[in-house]
Amino acid sequence: MVEIRWHSRAGQGAVTGAKGLGDVVSTTGKQVQAFALYGSAKRGAAMQAYNRIDDEQIITHEKFMLPDFVLVIDPALAFTDNITMNDKASTKYIITTHLGKDELVSQLPELQDKKDRVFVLDCMQISLDTIGRAIPNTPMLGAFIKISAMFELDYFLDRMKKVLSKFPQKIIDSNMQAIIRAYNEVK
Repeated sequence: MVEIRWHSRAGQGAVTGAKGLGDVVSTTGKQVQAFALYGSAKRGAAMQAYNRIDDEQIITHEKFMLPDFVLVIDPALAFTDNITMNDKASTKYIITTHLGKDELVSQLPELQDKKDRVFVLDCMQISLDTIGRAIPNTPMLGAFIKISAMFELDYFLDRMKKVLSKFPQKIIDSNMQAIIRAYNEVK
């Protein structure tokens, strides 16, 4: 089973991103869960969203997980949330930040022995440049697709277009640009 934990603030699209990823995964015949846990539900409050992906039926519905991937879409949460909670020796971290990887890791002691599994990009800037708003969920999906190698980029883009089909073409196109740019910029 692949387990993914998203660290975000309410209003940044982590729930929508988790559900979008779930929608794409569901087209492959795999089993998937996408859910969120948050307190006050006020815009800006810290929250977490989750995905589980497996070939078999997923029976567990608890929030506890040993994540394979930790996606941090709000830069400040890398410093204030316990992003390494319940991690494994193979957990990969994708963190949105304007900092370079070395600079970020030097400021977060808990990541120093995990440096080879930390990937960074500026999802905020990518979303501002492509979508016109600071909603970093689709750039994070682009980075996740590259780091996880779960899907070929073209396959994922095709499926995400269907997920976003209820929106005007301009919004679909800008989200596709965000995914592609993040896929190319994550390092």
